[in-house]
Amino acid sequence: MSVSLPNGSTVAIASGYGSAKTISAISNANPGVASSTAHGFTDGDYIDVVSGWARLTDRIVRVDDSVTDAFDLEGIDTSSTSLFPTGGGAGTCRKITGWTQLAQILDSGSEGGEQQFWTGQFLESDRQIRIPTTKSAAGINFQIADDPSLPGYQLAKQANDDREPRAVLVTLSNGQKLLYKAYISLGLIPTMNVNEAMTLQVTLSLMGDPVRYAS
Repeated sequence: MSVSLPNGSTVAIASGYGSAKTISAISNANPGVASSTAHGFTDGDYIDVVSGWARLTDRIVRVDDSVTDAFDLEGIDTSSTSLFPTGGGAGTCRKITGWTQLAQILDSGSEGGEQQFWTGQFLESDRQIRIPTTKSAAGINFQIADDPSLPGYQLAKQANDDREPRAVLVTLSNGQKLLYKAYISLGLIPTMNVNEAMTLQVTLSLMGDPVRYAS
């Protein structure tokens, strides 16, 4: 058993991307191995993956065991052919070349992600049954101190305006990393409460579950 506190954690938004590289195939393995001719990635690079597999596309993944024309998708188990149909993983990926910290976060919270259910009852039964279906769309809200001079504010404003999804890296104080892909919205009207810091809200509309690394 362990308990972690978020104190000291940092949040960063992708501020640069390399050119798109073609992924010709991904193996059904743990971890999945991506084939990509002369991709140029090195171990530890973070990449934004777009794949024919719904459970992989739009996830931010770390490169491992890189060779000239292939690399491992660290921590991504694609061995199930029912979840990852053979031959269906081809797509593209882009290396994330820079990160900008979203600084001065005063508060955070999450919303959505609740499990949805189908509930029904057979005529011959005296009780209902419940089957999990999908999960509602999820998001994360950050309250940040109002300071338009900060690079993180400016990048969040750019993301708000161009409506292009971006990678987000949360580095916890224990060294663990959470990686999201999200649309970013910035509320431009600051709070103005007496004797309280003026704040703005940054909202991440998540495109999927996070990828998590222990270090």
